[in-house]
This record gives sequence, C-alpha cells and structure tokens, in this order.
Amino acid sequence: MSITKERKSALVQDFRLHDQDTGSSAVQIAMLTERINNLSEHFKTHKKDHHSRRGLLKLVSLRRRLLDFLKRESQESYQDLVKRLNLRK
Repeated sequence: MSITKERKSALVQDFRLHDQDTGSSAVQIAMLTERINNLSEHFKTHKKDHHSRRGLLKLVSLRRRLLDFLKRESQESYQDLVKRLNLRK
C-alpha cells in the first residue's frame, strides 16, 4: 500500500520544479495520487476495509485542497499537472 523509495524518488524527479524541490504542491499531489491509486487497488480485493477507506477519503480531501491551491496560484501549472496525472478535471 505504501510507496517504495524508488517510486517516491521517481515521482520527485518527474514533478519537481527545481533541483532541491521535494515538497512543492505538484510533488505532494503526485505522491498523494500514487497513494490513492494504490489504495483503490487494495479495495478491489478488500471491500470491507472501512478503516482504510476513511484514510483514503482523507487523502482525497487533502489532494483536492492542494489542487485548489495550485489552481489559485498558477492556472497553467494546474492544467499541466491534471493532464500528466490523468485526473478528471
């Protein structure tokens, strides 16, 4: 369910804004999306895992707030990120 170190570093490499960037909103959104996708796969086999489902809802809410922030700050960064992550909006 969690992200491996290799996958996390690959996400940071793909979505960072500069060489020292590890915590920008784009990187955080990419990591949250990865965790959400992993949990969604988990629920396909464990339908009654309601404790993890609550965690999933919290992750989705956090990602939504970060996306709203990014949309306010930079519309073009928001559009680019949504396309790269294949999000619906």
